[in-house]
Amino acid sequence: MRGDHWIFIAVIIFIVSLVLHQVPLALVSLLFILTGGVSRLWNKYCLRRIEYTRRLSHHQVFFGEEVVFEIEVVNRKPLPLPWLKIEDELPEKLDLLKGKASSSHEDRVTLTNIFPIGMYHKVKRRFPIKCPQRGAFVFGPTRIQSGDLFGFFRRDMQIDKLDYLLVYPRLVPLEKLGIPSQQLFGDIRLKHHLFQDPVLTAGVREYQPGDSLKRIHWKSTARLGKLQTKVYEPTTTIDISIFLDVRTLRAPLWGSIYQLQELGIITAASISQHALNAGFRVGLYVNQITRFSQGMITVPHSQHPDQMLRILEVLAQLHQVETIPVVRYMREEASSLPWGSTLVVISAQPDEKLMAALLDLKRVGRSVALIAVGSQGQEISAGHIPVFRVSDEVAWELVKQIGLKEAPG
Repeated sequence: MRGDHWIFIAVIIFIVSLVLHQVPLALVSLLFILTGGVSRLWNKYCLRRIEYTRRLSHHQVFFGEEVVFEIEVVNRKPLPLPWLKIEDELPEKLDLLKGKASSSHEDRVTLTNIFPIGMYHKVKRRFPIKCPQRGAFVFGPTRIQSGDLFGFFRRDMQIDKLDYLLVYPRLVPLEKLGIPSQQLFGDIRLKHHLFQDPVLTAGVREYQPGDSLKRIHWKSTARLGKLQTKVYEPTTTIDISIFLDVRTLRAPLWGSIYQLQELGIITAASISQHALNAGFRVGLYVNQITRFSQGMITVPHSQHPDQMLRILEVLAQLHQVETIPVVRYMREEASSLPWGSTLVVISAQPDEKLMAALLDLKRVGRSVALIAVGSQGQEISAGHIPVFRVSDEVAWELVKQIGLKEAPG
């Protein structure tokens, strides 16, 4: 609009100069009119056939790794642009190693690039980015601005396409977390070796005192005239159900201790990796709903080679707020867990309700274990439940080593 005002004023001056026979003034005003006309025409076509592309070298990386953020602009017309301004919105929690970004709004920064671009010319710029925090991050949208040589007119357009980056949690050996893997998984293997799978029947034998009536094979009993009991094959598949409690403050307090939650996520990821490598079927349950999940977070049990990737993708997207208490979630899911599944619960707040729920599951034949995160000084009445502690000292040491940022206030 500023350019339109100047052209309008120049037209008025030109008319007045003609009436007053002021030739020099008429020539100057005519020059302004021609300049304004060219500028307006330039502005009309400046963003025509401008192609913008945003790329990430990777869309999934591990904590602490780097990605390259690349922008490419192509001018596919015979009109050079004296200036082109590109503003990309980036996540604030990632570290831009080249270039400078300014604060935009909450958790967002703006990376600005200004450069000229010739006719039928292409410009590429690359920016390395370090990923010092787990999470799901969004790149975009992008605003593009250009105009005429004199700055009379400006034209804008927005690219709404978004790009996503998942930063997986760090994976560490269980011993580094203070969890003796041989003890944890050795106990699970021993207990499951004693189990029998009710789906797989190996044969029948004569009834013996103490056999459950549920195991009587009635067809064989009727045929032989004696009570016959089913004989089951030992189970060969061991299921680990990992329940991650995202709450880090004792109810009714709200909020989160960021470092403890990250340590819980690291623990869940590391146990999953170790269990899958050891031949277990692993499932993950988190008492939270994210914007990408359909209901409560659940990764069904599997030994598939992609199972670890599925678990990492879920853990990368977790936020700091629980949806329901982990005890309630455990009780809701317990009946649908695979037969003989072992529950491994990871919690920074293992209270009496949680311990009571674990004892109830143990009484009905479930194998259970508790990983207490950052609760070195907290008394836990475990009964006969195996408890493994990941202490606060380990938490702070890991935070120091991997350079976690402080959580936003």
